Amino acid sequence: MSTTELAWFKSSYSGTQGDSCVEVAVTQQAIHVRDSKDVTRPHFAVGREGWSPFVEFVSSVSGV
Repeated sequence: MSTTELAWFKSSYSGTQGDSCVEVAVTQQAIHVRDSKDVTRPHFAVGREGWSPFVEFVSSVSGV
């Protein structure tokens, strides 16, 4: 699936000041993540089974 075919939405974890915006798109296989300020850069995907551990890890290192 190409980046343009994904239904991107702003993550609830994104900052309110517009400086740390993350968009996600959910498919049956994975959760895709990209920087909304530069959508031309490559995105990455995390398998559904890895999403919760990924969010927990990011939260622990970022203080969110």
